[in-house]
Amino acid sequence: MHWTCFSNYATVFIGLSVLILFYYFLKRPKNFPPGPHGLPLVGYIPFLEKNMAEGLRKLKEKYGSVMAVQFGRDDCVVLNSYDSINEALVKQGEKFSGRTNNYIFDLVTIYGGFKATDYGPTWRALKKLGHRTLRGLGVGKTALEATITEETPFLVENFTTKNGQTSQMKLTLAVSNNISKIAFGSRFEYDDKIFLHMVEIIQKFSEDTPHSNMLAVLTFAPILRFIPPFRNVVKITSDDAQSFMGYVQDIIEEHESSFDEHHIRDFTDAFLIEIKKSGKDDPAFNKLQLIQYIRDLFDAGSVTTSSTLTWTLLCFCHYPECQEKIAAEVAKAIGEDRIPSMRHRDEMPYTCAFIQELMRHRTLVPLSIFHKTNKEATLNGYTIPKNTTIAPNLWAVHYDPEYFENPREFRPERFLDRDGKFITSNHVIPFSIGPRRCLGEQLARMQIFLFLTGIVQKLKVLPDPDNPPPSFHIGGSSIVTYEPPVFDVVFERR
Repeated sequence: MHWTCFSNYATVFIGLSVLILFYYFLKRPKNFPPGPHGLPLVGYIPFLEKNMAEGLRKLKEKYGSVMAVQFGRDDCVVLNSYDSINEALVKQGEKFSGRTNNYIFDLVTIYGGFKATDYGPTWRALKKLGHRTLRGLGVGKTALEATITEETPFLVENFTTKNGQTSQMKLTLAVSNNISKIAFGSRFEYDDKIFLHMVEIIQKFSEDTPHSNMLAVLTFAPILRFIPPFRNVVKITSDDAQSFMGYVQDIIEEHESSFDEHHIRDFTDAFLIEIKKSGKDDPAFNKLQLIQYIRDLFDAGSVTTSSTLTWTLLCFCHYPECQEKIAAEVAKAIGEDRIPSMRHRDEMPYTCAFIQELMRHRTLVPLSIFHKTNKEATLNGYTIPKNTTIAPNLWAVHYDPEYFENPREFRPERFLDRDGKFITSNHVIPFSIGPRRCLGEQLARMQIFLFLTGIVQKLKVLPDPDNPPPSFHIGGSSIVTYEPPVFDVVFERR
C-alpha cells in the first residue's frame, strides 16, 4: 500500500512537472500575435518545409500577416505582408532595427562587423562611414563601372575555360574581385591560392550543403553545438573565420606600410583614417571592426550577386526566349564592341524588367536578416515587447497575388507597360527596406546589370546536353540565402 501511494504521488508530480514545463515553453506575452508553438528546444522548425519563407507564407492564411512562430526556444514575430514590413521597418524603423544575438554570426564575425552590430551609436557610425566611403569610391557612379567592366573579359574568358570550377564559383571569383578593388584597391588572379580559399570560405557559409544546413539549425538551437556532428561543424566554421581574418589582417598590415592619409586608395585606407582620428578604445573604429567590416563586404557583396547571376544562367536554360530578347536589346543599345554602361538601362527596358522579375521570383534572402525590437512597439494592434526577434518575410511579399498576378509564373513582361517601358515596382524589395536596408544595394544592382549585359554581349548560354538542367523553380536553402542548384551550362561565343 505504501509503494502504491508513493507511485501515485510520483505520477502526479511528473505530470505536474510536464505541465509546468509545457506552460513555460508555450506561455506568450499579453496581446502577442497568434501563431504555432512547436516542440521544446527546436520550436516549429521541424514542421516547416525546406524553404522556410514559403512555409511561413502559407501560415499567413491561418494567423494573419503578423504572427508569432517559435524558433528554437524563442518566439519570433514574422511579418508576412508588405504593409506590415513597411510599418515596422520604415515607419517604426528605430524600434525595429535591432540585431538579434546569433551564435553562428558571432562565431563568424568574432563579435564584430557592421552586419551583426546592434542598432545604436556604433552601428550608426559604421553605417555613415560605409555610405560615405562607398560613394567616394564610385559606387553608383561611372568610376565603379570601369572596375566592373574591366573584370568582365576575365569572367568571359574563365567561362570558356574548362578548369573544374562551377559557373557559380567563376561568377563568385569575378564579383569578389570587384569587392577586393573596393576594399583593398587591387584584384586577385583567379588562380591565387589565398583568394580561392577566401572565396571557398564565403561560399561554404551560403551553399545548400549539410554543413550550411547544420549551421542554420545552430542559429535557432545553439545548445546543439556541444554534440556531434554539430560540434565538428562549429570547429570548421571557427577555423575558417580565423583563416579569413588572418588573410585580411595581412593585407591591412601591407596597407599600413604604404598608408598616406592624403591619398585614399580604398575602403581600408578610409577606415584607417577613422581609426587614427578616434580614441584608443573606440567601439566603432578599431582593427577588429575593420577586418570584420571587410568580411561583411565580401559576404554580402559576393555571394548574393553571384547567386543572382547563377539563377540567371539557369533561367536562360529554361527560358531561352528571355536570353534572346536581352541579346536583341544589347545588340541595339550597345552593339558588339562597345562597353556596357549603366546609362544603357534606359534603352533596355526588357533587360531591366527581367532583372526585377528574377529578384522577385528567386528572392535571394527570403527572410532578410532577422531584426530585433529595441523598444516595446505596437504592430497591427499587437504588443511586441522589447528584444523580440523579427523576421521580415520578403518572399511572402514577392509571392503576394495582391501585387503580382500569378506570382509563381516567371514573366518579366509584368514590369513593362503598354508602350514597352520599364515599370519599377515598390513591392520588389530583395534588399529589404528601412534603416537596415542592404548597404551594398547600388553595387549589387550595378554588377548584375553590367555583368549580365557583358556576358550576353559575348556569349550564348545553352543547357549542357549531357547534364540536363534542374528545375528553375526549386532552390536550396543555406543559413540565410535561397541558392540555385548545382548545374552545368555550355557557353558559345556569339
